[in-house]
Parts: sequence; C-alpha cells; structure tokens
Amino acid sequence: MKKLTKLALAVALATSALSAQEVLRIITWKGYTPKALVDKFEKETGIKLKITYSNNEEMIAKLRATRGGGFDLAQPSQDRISFVQKKFPIYQPIDYSKVNTKQLIPSMLEAVKKNSSVDGKGYAVPMCFGTTGLVVNKKEAPDAKDWSDLWNPKYAGKISYRLKRPLLIGAAFGMGENPFALYNDKEKYKALIEKVTKKLIESKKNVKNYWTSGDTQKANMTNNGVVVESGWDGIGWQLHKQNKDIDFIAPKSGALGWIDTYAIPKKSKNVEGAYKFINFMMKPENAAFFTNKEGYGTASLGADKFYKPEIKDNFARAFSKEDLDNIKWHPPVPVGFEEIESKALERIKAAESK
Repeated sequence: MKKLTKLALAVALATSALSAQEVLRIITWKGYTPKALVDKFEKETGIKLKITYSNNEEMIAKLRATRGGGFDLAQPSQDRISFVQKKFPIYQPIDYSKVNTKQLIPSMLEAVKKNSSVDGKGYAVPMCFGTTGLVVNKKEAPDAKDWSDLWNPKYAGKISYRLKRPLLIGAAFGMGENPFALYNDKEKYKALIEKVTKKLIESKKNVKNYWTSGDTQKANMTNNGVVVESGWDGIGWQLHKQNKDIDFIAPKSGALGWIDTYAIPKKSKNVEGAYKFINFMMKPENAAFFTNKEGYGTASLGADKFYKPEIKDNFARAFSKEDLDNIKWHPPVPVGFEEIESKALERIKAAESK
C-alpha cells in the first residue's frame, strides 16, 4: 500500500510538472498579446497562454505579494525594475544566451540591460517603445529642430508643452546638459533643475498654453495656432495624416523614450516557455504585426521590413539610425528626485509671465 502511494505521488508530481510546462502565465499590458500571435504561438509550441492584463503598479504589487510567484513572464517598463528588484527580489536574472539577441536593436538591448541591472546582472529584454519629442508645423516653423525651440522667441505665442517631468528632462538636454548622468548626485541634479526652471520661467511669455492630453495636443496644432509643442510620436503621426505640414520630430539632442520589457518572475514555473515566447514575439514578422496593430515601436531589428507603408513612413520620417540610437531612455528615478521636479513644475506654473 505504501509503495502504491509513493508511485501515485510520483505520477502526480510528474503530471503536475508536465502541466506547468504546457502553460505559460503572462502578466502584461492590454494590446501586447494580439490574438493572432497568441494562436500562432500556441500552435507552434503546444504551450497554452494564460494572460492577465495589468499595469506597472499592479504587476509590482502582485509579484511582491507572491515573492515572485503566480506568473511565468511579466512585462514591466524598464525603469520600474531595478529599484524593485533591490528591495524585493521578485525577478530572476535574464540568461541572455537563451535570448535571440540578433533579433534585437543593439542600442535598445544595451539600454535595458543597463537600466534593469542589479549587481551586474540584467533583468529584462526590450519589447516595445514610445517617445516624446516635438510636434511641429514645418510650414510655419521650418527651423524648429530641438528642445530649445520650446523657448525660442521666434515662435512667441505659438509654443505649448505639458508641465510634467519629461519637460524638465527634455529642456535640460536642450540646454546641452545630461540630467540622467547626474542621477548619482542629488545636489548637482537639483542645481540643474534650478537652471532649467529659471529658463522656463524667463521664457514663459512665449508660451501660448500647457497641454494636458492627447486631445489638447491635437487641438493646439489644428485650431489654436501653435506651431511648436512637446508631444508624443503617435499624436504627431495622427496629425500628419490630416495635415502633411505637421509632424513628429526627434529633437537633435535626443527624443525621450520609454521601453516596456520582458522580465521573468523569480518563481516562474515555465522558464523555458518564457524564453520561447520572448524569441517568438521578437521575430521581425511577429513584432511587426504587433506594431502594425498597436502603433508602438518595436525593439525587433528588421521588423520595419514588415511594417504597413504608413507605419513604415512614420518611423522613417521621425528616426534615422542616428536618431534612434540617440533616444534618451528613461532610467529608474532615484528616491527624492521626483520631489525636486514637482516643486520646479509648481514654480513654473505659478510664475507670472514677464
């Protein structure tokens, strides 16, 4: 009886292990797992996908609660990984030998390795990206090329931007500074933000308004007489479709970019399946399917060959190889830095135009 019980237990354990390998539990953003690609992956591998939609905050909360359990693959933004990993080790290091890195844009892979690094080990693989730069009416402002044009008196009364931290970061780059290089020195960073704040307060008289949403970005360029504004790539491309004079521009000193990634939770039960899914999704033709459907850029090298003509044209106009490699990817924000930025933004908003 005892032998039979042990045998039954062994069979049960083997069956359980097999079942775990046949399922891949993913926590991700809506839109990141198109049904056509889910069906294709399941057919090719025999692995069933179990998908939970979430966001950065929820992903972190769920993985913290289980100490890295409950999911086999997660998709946090690259600037939300290292600070969490240092406090609550919820991910496992990426074995890059199991990732087909030849499918990835080198500059993006290196940025993610660096920004997700803890104790010299990278914890993520890049998946997709988006940028903030300039939206410009090229007919009315043909020379607008960089962040510094957001305070150029040449466009007085025709400038707009959003009063959020990307404005401060972009303005710093436009002034020839690298704010990210000061993330290890709070006092120097504070001094730089003070310099940026003064510049934006001094030039406030040139600003028509502050936009607060994608809709207000669009209204500025179509109805409010704005010719230069900070803006998102996708909004710029939507406006270009309506008016060829308007377009998104990657600033000469660098567009600001976010990257969403793949990370493997510490207690993943199907690590091999996770790597299979990463490599599958980053195949150029599969990555292009995602981009064609959702509009976000992809870290897949060569995916542009499979873009729809309109999508391909958007990226080609906005990003040369140099522009793409020059994107300033947001690293993790050190503790206390957002408070410095918030106070600066409050001062800019409250200041009277001179």
